[in-house]
Amino acid sequence: MTYRIRFNALQSVRSSMVAAPCAALLALAASGVSAQTFPVGPVSPAVDGTYTRLESAPLVKKVLADLQADDARTLAELKTMVQIPSPPFKEKVRAEYFLSRLKALGLADAHMDSEGNAIGVRKGTGNGPRIVVSAHLDTVFPEGTDVTVKERDGKLYAPGIADDTRGLAVLLSMIKVLNDNKVRTVGDIVFVGNVGEEELGNLRGMKALFRDHPDIDGMVGLEPGTGGSVLTQGTGSHRYEVTFRGPGGHSFGAFGLPSAIHAMGRAVGKISDVRTPTDPKTTFTVGTVGGGTSVNAIAGDARIAIDIRSNGTPALLETEKQIMAAIEAGVSEENKRWSAEGKNQITFDKKLIGDRPAGQTATDSLIVQSAVRVIQGNGKEKPSLRGGSTDANVPMSLGIPAVILGSGGKAGGSHSRDEWFDPTNAWEGAQLAMTTVLGLVGVDGVVQPVLPKRAR
Repeated sequence: MTYRIRFNALQSVRSSMVAAPCAALLALAASGVSAQTFPVGPVSPAVDGTYTRLESAPLVKKVLADLQADDARTLAELKTMVQIPSPPFKEKVRAEYFLSRLKALGLADAHMDSEGNAIGVRKGTGNGPRIVVSAHLDTVFPEGTDVTVKERDGKLYAPGIADDTRGLAVLLSMIKVLNDNKVRTVGDIVFVGNVGEEELGNLRGMKALFRDHPDIDGMVGLEPGTGGSVLTQGTGSHRYEVTFRGPGGHSFGAFGLPSAIHAMGRAVGKISDVRTPTDPKTTFTVGTVGGGTSVNAIAGDARIAIDIRSNGTPALLETEKQIMAAIEAGVSEENKRWSAEGKNQITFDKKLIGDRPAGQTATDSLIVQSAVRVIQGNGKEKPSLRGGSTDANVPMSLGIPAVILGSGGKAGGSHSRDEWFDPTNAWEGAQLAMTTVLGLVGVDGVVQPVLPKRAR
């Protein structure tokens, strides 16, 4: 039995995949399909005291009031940006708009890096940590998607309006009110509109950012949500396209040759028997299938796409190992069934088309305590700590503290053309994020940073 491993460019893979639906083969053992949540720990007196002083400071009160007052303008900017298409790998036009706004808001050194991220630094006094505050530029929708904003029943409907255009608009509002109030932070805030969060973007924007900027001490990312939860777990994933190849032939005249589709079917059946742990939650699915040329032909080619996810890297790698063994066993079984030898054998190739590292920010870390304290301190219910696959996977995998917070407002229909955003009191989520960030970097003359500098 032979097989070959190839790692191809993501864009060519994406265009070559056949999106025929396949029944999901989720291996969840005893767990459900909802995301895992984690217990919320106590907030230390030091963190609580810092945020109590911060929130009582007249300057910070004014900043938060101005953030609320800027809500209408922020909503108008959201409508403008969401109508700038930003498909995977084609985020440039939206990135250029976002970059122009960073510069207009006074971040003179704002620039676009080699990967296409729009980056602007709001410098502090030079005595504190450097924190990234980010939202992603890309959406899941292909070119040609109608992104016109439609309003009905108090909601705004447009593909990508919440995920993650709302986050981008909040970043710009944060910069505006900080500048309007001449706030001097102790640490630097690196504002980033990043590429590559969705689909086969593979977190390429964040991978480039943390590769090129080793001086980053923490990250707060914004994603859809009212602000009542904190993402602390980065779910890792590997995605493969597996191609099966054989001699093919006439269904009657060449009967007796192995079939690529039959081999694929045997492999998929064996994949479905793989067992995964419930903790860390680990899942898989054969998401798409394709192949063959005619109903009366022995298939000479077939292909599947596989998604493997886990909250732990060792479990992810072990599940991947079992799945690849299942594929090899299925192919071997098909060849054995027809006594195929030499060039008449079925072979398979696998191509890695997605690689997102797993990671976690400790639930008792200072960045998590800060977010929890702010949410609870503003009269909200005790927040949930949850996991997911986001831009924060990258810093988490590097041991850099990172969380994802809600950008404010209710939202639904994510990744569908009926995606919607309800702007009612959306400013509340923006205030929670702003307060968390200000405590982490510190405000000159008000509080020192909660977030420490990392050892270099």
